[in-house]
Amino acid sequence: MEQTIAITAKTDRQVTPTKSLPFGKIPTEHLFTAEYHDGQWGNATISPFHDLTISPIALCLHYGQTVFEGMKAFIMDDGKINIFRMDKHYQRFTASLQRMCMPPVSKDLFIRSICKLVATDAAWIPTDTDGSLYIRPFMIATEPRIGVKISDDYLYMVVCSPAYQYYTQPVKVKVETDYIRSAVGGTGYAKCGGNYGGAFYPTQLAKEEGYDQVLWTDSKNHEFIEESGTMNAMFYIDNVLITPPLSSSILDGVTRDSLITLAKDMGLAVEERAISYKELIRAFEAGKKVEAFGAGTAAVIAPMEIIAINGVQHKCYLGEDAVMFQLRDTLYKIRKGTIADKFGWNHVISA
Repeated sequence: MEQTIAITAKTDRQVTPTKSLPFGKIPTEHLFTAEYHDGQWGNATISPFHDLTISPIALCLHYGQTVFEGMKAFIMDDGKINIFRMDKHYQRFTASLQRMCMPPVSKDLFIRSICKLVATDAAWIPTDTDGSLYIRPFMIATEPRIGVKISDDYLYMVVCSPAYQYYTQPVKVKVETDYIRSAVGGTGYAKCGGNYGGAFYPTQLAKEEGYDQVLWTDSKNHEFIEESGTMNAMFYIDNVLITPPLSSSILDGVTRDSLITLAKDMGLAVEERAISYKELIRAFEAGKKVEAFGAGTAAVIAPMEIIAINGVQHKCYLGEDAVMFQLRDTLYKIRKGTIADKFGWNHVISA
């Protein structure tokens, strides 16, 4: 049964300039909420942005039942709005909810909640080449109870924020061989809050050493590259695009998947395989041209300038002809409608 969405929207929109502000600092004027109670979703509403009122003993505050997604909308060259790869994001959101024992959101409700909210706040979507509207669907457990259990009540929400470049400069990363982000069999593939909270401490230690992020390694050997903070990790060495294979400890990145598809379409060799930091050392020491970059919805493509391994800094290739920039530019053009979307990725709506 289709869930009716009530809209109580303002008409006097005041768009705040956001380009000079940090990523995610300013929300748009409205948000979407729906409540889960007695086994069903109800009270689906788009309303003016407001703070939440929940019980201090709400289960999400104590036991980590929180899941989120990250998506983007773009103003296309013809003035329409493109919400990028909604199907893929819905699949990942659903997988995360299942892993965290949270109720599913129907695909119809997911798509309509996002489309209606984006259309309502369309005036907030930047028209700049590097601008987009970041969309954050998320769910939290709201049952008021102290006690380790799966919640019976939930709140599903969608908020948006104008977005530009997440990293404005190439990043310096440190290969992490002591701490881990996730282990096989854990929640690494789910976008749940605990994965990010647990990563803060080693990331902060790396920042104190002058690095922007860490390159996580596997939990068993502390050798094979997995992810980089908010991004999947990708390398271009010897004319091959290499990225670690998906597993229960690695997030199924939508940008990662898009870049792999584009690379193959461009005729590039692609290998989804384990890559050891020792292999990187050998490539650097042999004088090879190593491209390294993070791929994610927020960051899109974040070039790595320095990779530090066991205290030794190695410089990556950042030339204008780098393959990562070719992939990034092609992705931008598809999102903006400059070139044909032959993969069916764009979900186009009108404001």
